[in-house]
Amino acid sequence: MNSYGNLFKVTLYGESHQPAIGVVIDGLPAGTKIDEDLIKHDLEQRKPKAIGTTPRKEDDIYRITSGVFNGIATGSPIHVMIENKNVKSKDYEHLKTHPRPGHADFVSEVKYKGFQDYRGGGRFSGRLTAALVVAGSFAKMAIPFKIKHELSQVGTLKDMTKLDDYLLSVMEKQDSVGGTISLTISDMIVGIGEPFFDKLNAELAKLLFSVPAVKGVEFGLGFEGVTKLGSEFNDVIVDEHGKTKTNHQGGINGGISNGNDIHIRVFVKPTSSIQKKQDTFHLKAKKVEVLDIGGRHDVAIVRRVGIVLENVVAIALLDQYLMYKAYH
Repeated sequence: MNSYGNLFKVTLYGESHQPAIGVVIDGLPAGTKIDEDLIKHDLEQRKPKAIGTTPRKEDDIYRITSGVFNGIATGSPIHVMIENKNVKSKDYEHLKTHPRPGHADFVSEVKYKGFQDYRGGGRFSGRLTAALVVAGSFAKMAIPFKIKHELSQVGTLKDMTKLDDYLLSVMEKQDSVGGTISLTISDMIVGIGEPFFDKLNAELAKLLFSVPAVKGVEFGLGFEGVTKLGSEFNDVIVDEHGKTKTNHQGGINGGISNGNDIHIRVFVKPTSSIQKKQDTFHLKAKKVEVLDIGGRHDVAIVRRVGIVLENVVAIALLDQYLMYKAYH
């Protein structure tokens, strides 16, 4: 539920408006050099600084309280905490009885019988992704693979040089917009992945879908492959190392890496919380009423979620890589 992994395990805790969020990381190999500059760099990428991102500013100053000594992983669990300081909980009181459409407000109210922390989206807030970024930074320190992300489309826009103007037009409409992010994993080796139920693509997709607002994941050619014949879709092997002429499979066959780059596309939905008023059901009044959400929200969360996706991929890769090493 709140933990992921077999040999590399992360446990996420906290809510959006609680005193802190954080993560417990278990299984990072002893002797791993801890690169705090990498952690700070990754957290900086997630911060809202550009047009279309939330006005909520958090310092994201993290504290490592265990598992690291003299800049090296000791082999014991690593605990990292990030304080929540810039909160405005009163902005969310009305959402307890007037849940936002598209958000987890209603389902969490029913599932947790009203005991959930609804402030700022609580456990379902994108705020939790700061702790995921930290966990992924640690994972990057122990894998031999390289991961990069690129914002490829926002709404109908594909020319990212015009992104600011595009998002300003969406803001004027008091609305939000989604987009797609492309991920590439390079320097791969053959053999990462544990079929049947721990296939590499299945584990990567699981972690990606765990990120709030992710609604679609494609590997390689993805759904575009529907128009291809088998003879066109197949990736012809051209050498003894498994290099292929094309990469329609996205670097994975049978749930196992084939040594080629892994290509993934991720669809991130438009932010549910928008400034435009919406008609939606009021639980106490028992009728549809106008909802004015208020609060501070991203117009395009996709603009800063790329590093989150990159780092959850790192988490899955390290767990799979350690299993690969255990069997070899």
